Order: sequence, then structure tokens, then C-alpha cells
Amino acid sequence: MAIYYLLNGKDLLIFSISISLGWLLLSVYSGFYEVYRYTRPINILSLIVKQLILFLLLVFAFSGFFHELRIYPRPIIKYTLFCFLSIAILKFAIYYLLQKYRVSFGGNFRKTVVLGLNKKTQALESFFTKNPEYGYLHKKTFDFKNKQGTLDQCFQYILNEGIDEIYCSISELSNTQIADIVDFADNNLKILKFIPDSKEIYSKKLRYEYYDYIPVLTLRNIPLEDSVNTFIKRAFDILFSSVVIIFVLSWLTPIIAILIKLESKGPVFFKQSRNGFNYKEFDCYKFRSMTPNKDAHLYQATRGDERVTKVGRFLRKTSIDELPQFFNVLFGDMSVVGPRPHMVSHTNMYAKKIDKFMVRHFVKPGITGLAQTSGFRGEVETDKDIIGRVKYDIFYIENWSLLLDMKIIFQTFVNAVKGDEKAY
Repeated sequence: MAIYYLLNGKDLLIFSISISLGWLLLSVYSGFYEVYRYTRPINILSLIVKQLILFLLLVFAFSGFFHELRIYPRPIIKYTLFCFLSIAILKFAIYYLLQKYRVSFGGNFRKTVVLGLNKKTQALESFFTKNPEYGYLHKKTFDFKNKQGTLDQCFQYILNEGIDEIYCSISELSNTQIADIVDFADNNLKILKFIPDSKEIYSKKLRYEYYDYIPVLTLRNIPLEDSVNTFIKRAFDILFSSVVIIFVLSWLTPIIAILIKLESKGPVFFKQSRNGFNYKEFDCYKFRSMTPNKDAHLYQATRGDERVTKVGRFLRKTSIDELPQFFNVLFGDMSVVGPRPHMVSHTNMYAKKIDKFMVRHFVKPGITGLAQTSGFRGEVETDKDIIGRVKYDIFYIENWSLLLDMKIIFQTFVNAVKGDEKAY
């Protein structure tokens, strides 16, 4: 492709050596080849996009350094896009062909056992059984609490059956048992993995660092604490919010304002204090969807709420009432995607009664979020609703990527068109 698009018979050797070495260095940095049988397709796509951007910069740098080769921007972009289209097709073809091979022919399987019986190990066993495309053949789960076998019997079974991977529940085993299992796995070339107990520190996404020669564990790794990721997300927020403000709100706002004013007296915009990044309060803006009332800052809208106007019901159903928050995004108080901010009174209440609720304030709040596209938007009817919202928000915070943001934005648009049953 380089010969066809860029070089035209020029010095191929210099290009080949420079780009190949550069590709290898970029791949190590981006983890481009770290794709496993359990890797999700969205993660593969994320790796491809990351590598594409880095490689595009590399080729531009090469063209600038060897300017005598007269390699121009348009051919570089064509070359890079065609390369990555080919690579993406090949990468996904291998991924799905291997899955098909495992299901149809029973090949490329890994035999597994689980040590310890509880809800988490049962869920893992169910995952192995219901997803043969991932290539795991689960053989047995050992329950040590009910004395259904000893460790020695378990080790003998693993050797006799040719088990490849051992999964241990930390909560079901003593420290002595874990040490014995580690020794057995090391001495018999078995892959050993641990299933954390949700009540223990092991369940966190830990980051391992060294202070001089002292190992230190960080409880939570937040991608948006990285300055590059922060810059990327902020640049995306400014670009996206500017497009919405210029091309949508510029003409839609006067129409909405007229409709709101025709039905009820009061301001067009509704302003409410909410907690944002680092618990800092800010004014969150919406199109007014209720008749002015003294309880607006205390109580959420409920199903069949008499305070909601007819125009307001339509605005809430389609999520148009949230559009003024793009000004909050532009001003830097919010992000397009993130945990939804709560009223200050609700934040104080949930912080006292819901475990890990305050983790949501490690990043900027969003107009939409993973929790909202996963069925946890709108009114909090039971504790289960807010617990589910916090769970998805924490997952988003610990696993942020630009592709995940785009996926959430797309799903939000689809939900707005279809109509969400909790949008009232």
C-alpha cells in the first residue's frame, strides 16, 4: 500500500525500516496485540482506533523528516485508512473465526476448574457453560466449605483431567489453602486466577506502583486522571457542545421558548444547584418543564406528576429539556457523558445511605451516562434504582474511553427517538 499510495518507486528501504520499527514501538505502547479470547469487540475496536491515530502521526512525522521524498497529506491519510481497514477486517475475521471454530469443531478450548462455591463462582461457571465461543470447557467446581473434597483430591483431579486454568474464590479459601494452590500451580505449569470477594479490597481495580523499591497499591485507577485523556475528553466536549449550540439550539430555543410561554407563566429556563466534580456546586440549566413551584428543588418529577406541563411532558419524554446543559458543558461544569448530577439535597441524602455514592464526583457530571442508557434514568423509586445507577457510574469512571462515550451518545439518541418509559 505504501508503494501504491506514497512512494512511487522511491526509497522503499528507509520507509520500511522506519515505519516497521515505529509500528512495533506503538504496538507495545498501545497494547495493540493484547487481544484474548475474552476480549470484547468494542475493546478491539478501541485498540484499532488508538493505533490508527498514533500511526497516522508517525507517518506524518516520517514525511516531515524525509521531506525530500515529497509525501503529501492526502496520500498519507488514504494510505493509513486503507491499511487500517485491512487490519481491522483481518483482526475481526480471526477473532470471529476462532469463536466459530470453538463452537463448531470443539477446538482451541481450555479446561477449567473453580475452587470454592458461592454466587460469584456460580456466575463464572454459568459464563463458561453458556458462552462456548470463548473457548472454556468447565469441568468441575469444588466446594470446600461442605467438605466435598480436600485440596489433595482437587490437585489430583486437575492433573488427571489435564486442566489448563484454575479459578479460586478468595472468600472461600484460607490463606494457607491459597498458598498451597499457588505452589501447586507454579510447580505444575497451571494458569491460576483469582475471583475477588466483593466485600474485600481485592474486588477493586488496583494499580501496582513502586515508590523506590516499595510496592504500593492504588485502590482505584481512573483513566480521566491522565492528562492526555483529560485533554481528549475536554476537546471532544467543546467540539460536540459547540456543534449542538450552533446548529440545534440556535433555532430550537426560540421555538421552545414560545411554546413554554404560551402554556404557562414563568421563565423559559430552569436553574438548579447540583453537585459536580469534586463535590463543587454549580447551576445546572434545563428548559422549564413544570409550572413554577416551591418544591422544584426538593422533589423529583414522579409518574403522572401534576406539576409537569403538557409541553414539559413532551420535552421530558424526548429529553429536549436537557439540551441547555450543553452550555454547562461548554463552560466546563459538565461533560457530554458522565454520571448524572443530583439535586444538592438528594446528594446529601444518598451520600449517607448509599455505599460509594461519592465516587461519582471523581469526574465531571454528564448530560447522559452509562447508567441512563442501561435503564437507570429518571425517578429513583427504590434504593435498587440508585444502587444500580452508582454501580454503572463507577464502572464508567474506571473504564472510560472515547469510544465508550460515543456508544453512550448513540444509545441516548436511539432512546430519545424510541422514548424511554422512565422519561416523565
